[in-house]
Amino acid sequence: MMSGLMLVFLFIAIGFMIEVESEKTKMRDVAKSYKDYKVNLNEAIYEEFEEDLKGWDAEITKDNRVVFHSPKVLFEVSQSEIKKEFKTVLQDFFPRLLQVITSQEYKKEIAEVVVEGHTSDKWESTTSQKQIYLNNMHLSQNRAFEVLSFCYSLEHEIVTKNREWLEKYFRANGMAFAKLKEQEKARRVEFAVRLRSEERLYEILQN
Repeated sequence: MMSGLMLVFLFIAIGFMIEVESEKTKMRDVAKSYKDYKVNLNEAIYEEFEEDLKGWDAEITKDNRVVFHSPKVLFEVSQSEIKKEFKTVLQDFFPRLLQVITSQEYKKEIAEVVVEGHTSDKWESTTSQKQIYLNNMHLSQNRAFEVLSFCYSLEHEIVTKNREWLEKYFRANGMAFAKLKEQEKARRVEFAVRLRSEERLYEILQN
């Protein structure tokens, strides 16, 4: 009787170890896929915009974010209407970004493209922290939406061809000062490109 129970427990233990090893292998494969796509996409985006970054006062981060600084070029203080200078930049930038991420190599791997609006942690002469937060959240939401709306509405061949795709994967998000940097870089707009393999990795870790 005891020998039979020991065999049962042994088979259960073996089965559990096989399952654990299978999950570890799956996680390694997904992690490698995520790293490869992330690095390759980063190189593709950087190669596309390398010569423009200085003139736009923009940067490309290693996690595939294109960050636009120069608040005086982006919007008027406390306003969400896009300035003419930034519209000119977006007219050039967005179709080219879209062409890279919807290429055959990356299109099926894109989980979403998010426009983020970021603000400082101040609001004119207001001292109420609650009102400062709410005002900046409202402003950052509006700015992110205005940028998304402008880009989505561009009458450019690449944009019009991919409008249905954009409706599924293009998002706007107001961040207020949740990711506050030094004050001169607080007021900014970011385009974040997220990958499906990143989501799959999180799912495996959660399970």
